[in-house]
Amino acid sequence: MPQVVPARRRSPRKPAVRTQAAELPVARVAVDVSLAHLDRPFDYLVEDQLAATAVPGCRVRVRFAGKLIDGYLLERAAGSDHPGRLAFLDRVVSPEPVLTAEVAALARAVADHYAGTLADVLRLAVPPRHAAAESQPSGEVAPIVGHGVGHRVGHRVGHGVGHGVGHGAPDPGPWAHYPAGAAFLAAIAAGRAPRAAWSATPGQSWSRAIATAVAAAAAAGRGVIVVLPDAADLARVDEALTAVLGSDRHVALSADLGPAQRYTRWLAVLRGAVRVVVGTRAAMFAPVRDLGLVVLWDDGDDLHAERRAPYPHAREVLALRAHRCGAAALIGGFSRSAEMTQLVEAGWARTLRADRGEVLGHLPAVRPAGDDGELARDEAARVARLPSVALRAARDALTRGPVLVQVPRRGYLAAIGCARCRVQARCADCGGPLALESARVPAHCRWCGRLAAGWHCPRCQATGIRALVTGARRTAEELGRAFPTVAVRMSGGDKRLVRVAASPALVVATPGAEPAADGGYAGALLLDAHALLGRADLRAGEEALRRWMNAAALVRPRAADGVVVVLADAALPAVQALIRWDPVTHAQRELSDRAELGFPPAVRMASVTGSPEAVRKLLKVAALPDGAEVLGPVPVSDDRRAEGDPHRALVRVPRPVGAQLARALADAQAAWSARKDPERLRVQVDPLELI
Repeated sequence: MPQVVPARRRSPRKPAVRTQAAELPVARVAVDVSLAHLDRPFDYLVEDQLAATAVPGCRVRVRFAGKLIDGYLLERAAGSDHPGRLAFLDRVVSPEPVLTAEVAALARAVADHYAGTLADVLRLAVPPRHAAAESQPSGEVAPIVGHGVGHRVGHRVGHGVGHGVGHGAPDPGPWAHYPAGAAFLAAIAAGRAPRAAWSATPGQSWSRAIATAVAAAAAAGRGVIVVLPDAADLARVDEALTAVLGSDRHVALSADLGPAQRYTRWLAVLRGAVRVVVGTRAAMFAPVRDLGLVVLWDDGDDLHAERRAPYPHAREVLALRAHRCGAAALIGGFSRSAEMTQLVEAGWARTLRADRGEVLGHLPAVRPAGDDGELARDEAARVARLPSVALRAARDALTRGPVLVQVPRRGYLAAIGCARCRVQARCADCGGPLALESARVPAHCRWCGRLAAGWHCPRCQATGIRALVTGARRTAEELGRAFPTVAVRMSGGDKRLVRVAASPALVVATPGAEPAADGGYAGALLLDAHALLGRADLRAGEEALRRWMNAAALVRPRAADGVVVVLADAALPAVQALIRWDPVTHAQRELSDRAELGFPPAVRMASVTGSPEAVRKLLKVAALPDGAEVLGPVPVSDDRRAEGDPHRALVRVPRPVGAQLARALADAQAAWSARKDPERLRVQVDPLELI
């Protein structure tokens, strides 16, 4: 019988003795924890062998509450105020200082402004790490592929001047059409910090104007950040920057890039290889060195509002960053938001626009066409949902080129109702609204997705349906019947056209997806104005005017027989502003009306969303500033039949105490999370939607 040898016992390994760094042994770390009561730096010891790599701004791993979590090393210090024993850093993930001091301070200011946490802002500011991109030395040339344009980034990037940019006064280019344009560029080139609320002139290349301003800042050796609403606008500015600066002078950042490509470009900016960044809202935190100019196009577009906590808006972040860095600011568009008007009236920025005669020379003819009785008499007009004046304008414009048709909604029939009593059709199971995807499939619920093949009206028992909200696909179908010999093209959603030819065609597009036309559109039809103006939204009129102006700016001027027909009552303020092309006066009136009613931006406002009891508890413990007014809580959903629907309360304060409101809500959230209350609350300062 073989002899059994007992297993040899291993003596427990003694933990290695860790020695702290000889100089600045304390590391202050921002841990990646979003709990409000932990929104502060924590002190750790730096081990001697990590002293060289544990640099301010690098990524680290630390043990926190028994778990290993990520964090950023904010600074090294000689000592700590913590009375207890400090733990050591677990490791340095990468010695790359990805969080610059300027961006860290900006992130803290943004978190305080929006009653959020630093950890949430840093998730927006610093992209996820890609080790392969980091391993490439900064001295090597890294391939950067832009939107249709090839870039190569190396040592020489960003240190030269663009084409046509000298050491003297910059060539104003498109800015020569603006009385203060040349002075604005000269101030940027001289290293000063002018701030402009730009009302762009239709018919001129706004992307070229932005590129010219960027060239003036780059010639002065300053960094630039340009933020656009979407990928289509990003592609236009990317192309213009390449034409003005050259192919090696900037990088484009957007969420569409893959992790490796995005991080490679971001590192090129961090390491100073390039100082001009253009991108969507994520680019507002780009670590550009020696920032001298921030640019934001179309600030009223809701794509500039971040959907993740603490929900910052690119306009506010860039304005705050320009103020902190002493940088120039150019915030513009064809329309003007009430928030930008507030900044102008506060003296933060000055209006930059062309003379009235210059504007009128580039405008198309704008004609209002409210629903008239001719719809009932003209069969083709009734089929296409167009009054006769709009139908005639479209037929005439099609003889000269393409016609743009802007439709507010995507899909086929976004909402349907009873054909007899016109009550909205709802799902029998969940109460959600019914919709149609095409004429060949039954209606379905937009909430639960159930089919409603046998639907009948609960009020009058009728089975027929009619359209309440018509989408782009149904509009294209109707226009195809009204114009059987004309090609109909669609642009919207995932299928967006970039450009269309100058040949006659009907281009049906949703707002923001309108492609440019070679030589401009011969005409444009702005349909279903009631769907925009009738929304229960504080910004309904402002948003309608913004969408209309963006579409009308693509149309040829009146001298070239360009025409725009808007299906709305001519007496409406937004329609009048479109006819006169006067977004500034409309925005001033909007701001005045909101000040009278106590709505943002004339006041500061915050929303608290959650269960009714949780909302009341949070507001009860919040030390709201004097003069604060609490409205609600009320149900968020219009359908109040369901139990457990979230409720929302609004807190309104005068603008001078807005910072106190944010601080009070941040402190209340800290107390809430410290109690480990299981109920979730959503707090938004300056929410985009109030109604």
